[in-house]
Amino acid sequence: MKKLFKFFLNAVPRPLLIRISYLVRPVFALFLKGDNHKDPIDGNTYRKFLPYGYGNPRENVLAPGTLSLERHRLLWLFLKDHTDFFTASHKVLHFAPEQAFYQRFRKLGNLNYTTTDLDSPLADVKADICALPFEDNTYDVILCNHVLEHIKNDKKAMQELYRVMKPGGWGIFQIPQDTERAETFEDDSITDPTERARIFGQYDHVRVYGMDFFDRLKDVGFEVVADDLAGQLTAEEAEYYRINPKELIPFCKKPI
Repeated sequence: MKKLFKFFLNAVPRPLLIRISYLVRPVFALFLKGDNHKDPIDGNTYRKFLPYGYGNPRENVLAPGTLSLERHRLLWLFLKDHTDFFTASHKVLHFAPEQAFYQRFRKLGNLNYTTTDLDSPLADVKADICALPFEDNTYDVILCNHVLEHIKNDKKAMQELYRVMKPGGWGIFQIPQDTERAETFEDDSITDPTERARIFGQYDHVRVYGMDFFDRLKDVGFEVVADDLAGQLTAEEAEYYRINPKELIPFCKKPI
């Protein structure tokens, strides 16, 4: 079963993979049921999680019930315990909506919820993040996670996120980040998919963000907190939820 799952990850186009996963995840959830790890999104526990990743999959990271990864589980804990996302009325814009969240967020009565992406079958609005079809100062909350590392002109994308966010609004813009690297590395001359995967971590990534990512967000006007919720978990908690203890959450606000 593990080899079959890895085959799907590497051989099936992502839009089709999303559709197939709705059918197969109940099988994986039943097969891996146990008590070693917990997915806080649905509250279910498993003896282990599934592998995930392009080329060289990470072991024990994909929760079979929700298909959440480390970053999704961390974001859920942050939204639940450190924001009013689940209780206050918010107009929300969600880029590249993740399966782990899509249906759950859609059902929340306190949210006016819109999804957007260029390719995702889950997107309400097909849009380019560098040229968004939304008016200025529209959204209370913006979620844009693991998107910016795909965008060549990430400064323009950040400016668009800032433009459509309401003054006083907030957003979370997670990215794959090397916290040991001070400066972001990007090189447009690297075009070979295999070489991109080796250097940037994935064939369709265009950079490796360093700690200056937060300065890039500040440069377009955001107030930014690099929240260390993951580092505040005990080692046992991080392992139980399978969360990367080094991941920082970029929590951004637009000044009033």
